[in-house]
Amino acid sequence: MGHTVVDPKFRDLMDEFAPVNQIGTGFVFTEGPIWHPAEKYLLFSDMPGDVRRKWTPETGVSEYLRPSNKGNGMTYDAELNLLVCEHATSSVARFRTDGTREVLASHFEGKELNSPNDIVVKSDGTIYFTDPTYGRLEHFGVPRPLQQGFQGVYMLPADHRPGGEAILVSDRYMFTQPNGLCFSPCERWMWVNDTEQANIRMFDVGEDGRLKNGRVFASGIKDPLKAGVPDGMKADINGNVWVTAPGGVWVYSFEGLLIGKVDVPEMVANLHWGGDDWQTLFMCACTSVYSVQTKIRPRNEPFMYATPTAGGSNAQPGAPVAATANAGNDLLVSACPAIDPKKTALLIQDLQNDVMMDGGAFAETGSPQHARDQNVVANAIALAEAARRKGMPVIHIWMVCEPGHPLLSQHAPLFQGLKGENALVRGTWGVAPVPGLEPRPGDLVCEKMSMSGWETSRLESYLHHAGIDTIINTGSWTNMSVEHTARTAADKGFQVIVPEDACSTMNADWHRASINFAMQNVASVTSTSSVVSALS
Repeated sequence: MGHTVVDPKFRDLMDEFAPVNQIGTGFVFTEGPIWHPAEKYLLFSDMPGDVRRKWTPETGVSEYLRPSNKGNGMTYDAELNLLVCEHATSSVARFRTDGTREVLASHFEGKELNSPNDIVVKSDGTIYFTDPTYGRLEHFGVPRPLQQGFQGVYMLPADHRPGGEAILVSDRYMFTQPNGLCFSPCERWMWVNDTEQANIRMFDVGEDGRLKNGRVFASGIKDPLKAGVPDGMKADINGNVWVTAPGGVWVYSFEGLLIGKVDVPEMVANLHWGGDDWQTLFMCACTSVYSVQTKIRPRNEPFMYATPTAGGSNAQPGAPVAATANAGNDLLVSACPAIDPKKTALLIQDLQNDVMMDGGAFAETGSPQHARDQNVVANAIALAEAARRKGMPVIHIWMVCEPGHPLLSQHAPLFQGLKGENALVRGTWGVAPVPGLEPRPGDLVCEKMSMSGWETSRLESYLHHAGIDTIINTGSWTNMSVEHTARTAADKGFQVIVPEDACSTMNADWHRASINFAMQNVASVTSTSSVVSALS
C-alpha cells in the first residue's frame, strides 16, 4: 500500500510507494530526531525512558546519555553544540562538543518555563523554542505545578548569555499547546503548530525577531479513526511544510494546501532529514524510529554545513563555514567594504552539477574536491540568505547549451571541452544547480554561452534596470567565469566584491593565482563572513 497523494505535486517530493523502514524499536516514546552532519549519526530522545539514543547505519541503536532530564526536541547550532529542550528541568540546555552542559534559559519574568518542547536555530544564531505544559505531566515529564499561566513561543538572541531569561515572541494567549515550529527557507516566516487546536499558524518574523501577523495556515489536522496529532514539524528547501498528523506525516504546500500524506505504522511524534544527501526522512514514532527516502531536502539550517576544526571548535553561531584548504597559502584577503543593499546584487555563477560535482562532466579536473575544500556551496548559501534578508537581487548565472551543442564554436579549448564532454545540456542533471542553490521565489536566472556572465545573458539589463552599481561575485571557476565576469564588470564601471571562499576552481594553486593577482586589480577580495557581517 502506498502513501496518499492528494495533489500530483506530492510525487515531486517523494515516491508514493517509497518503503518506510523501521530502524529501531522497543522504546517507550521517541522524539527529537537530529542528524550529525560531520559524524553521520542520528540522535533521538526516548523521553519517558529518560535516555538519549544514537543510531548509525553500521551499528544500529545504542545509548548516548542516561539520564537525559527527559529531553524532547533537539537541534544543533552552527558550532555543532547540541541544544535540548528538557522536560524535567523546564530548561533549554546546551551540550558543548566536549560534553559540558549549560542551561541557556529556564525562566521568564522570574518564573519557571512550563517545559520547552521543540527548538530551531535561525541563521544569525537566534534560538526559538515552544513552551507547552506536557513536561509537567506524568509519563512525559515530572508532575509539578505550573508557574506561567500561559503557553507561548520564545527566543534567545544570538548574544544571549547562559542563564538569562527567554524573550516571549508570541501573544500570551494565542496558543493552547504550541508544539512544532520551523522557519521558511528564507527565514522571513515561521510556522508554529498547536497540538490541541489541531492547526498550524504562519507568522512574519519581525526585524526584532518577534512573531507578527499570525494567521491560520492549516486547520483540522485530526482524524478520529487514526492516531496522530500536530507535533513535530519541518520545512523542506522549497517551503513545503511536513507535520506529524493522523496516520503519519502530512505535507502542505507553501500556500497551505494539503498535497500528500506519508503513511507510517505508528503514530509519529517528530521528524527530520539526514543522511549523506539530506534526503532520508527520519521519523520518531511511539515505540520505534522509521526512515523513508524523499526526493527533497530540508531547508538549509546553520548546523547542516558545519565542519569541525582543530580543537573540536567550529564556526561561530550563524556564521558561514570558513574555507580551510587555503591555510598557509597567503591569500590576499581584506575586510569587506561598506555595502548599500539597495545598489548591490549577488551573482552566483556556474555552480552547476557538471562544473563542480562528483559525477559531473568535469569531475576529473579536481573541481569537486576544491569546491569541498572551499566549502563553496555552504558559503554561497549563506550569502544568498543574507542577501535575500536585505531585499537584494540574487542572480544565478548558468551556462546552458542545447542538445548537440549546435553552433557552439570550437575555436577555444573551453568550448571544445563543453562539446566533447557533452556538458551543461539543457534538461540534464549536469546543467542543474547544485543541491541547496536552487533559485528561490524572487531570484533571477541568466543563461549564457560565454565564459563571462555579461556577453550573452540578460545580466547587464537586470543590473541597470535595478539601479545596481555593486556586485558580489561568486561561483566556479575562480580563474575563468568568476575572474572574467569581474574584469568586465570593472570595465563597465561596477564595484566588484569577491568573497574568495565562495569561489572555487580545479585546485588551490589556480585559485590562489587568480585571487592574488588578477582579482586584486579589479575587485575587493574578502571573505564570506566579512560580507555577511557587512550586510548585518
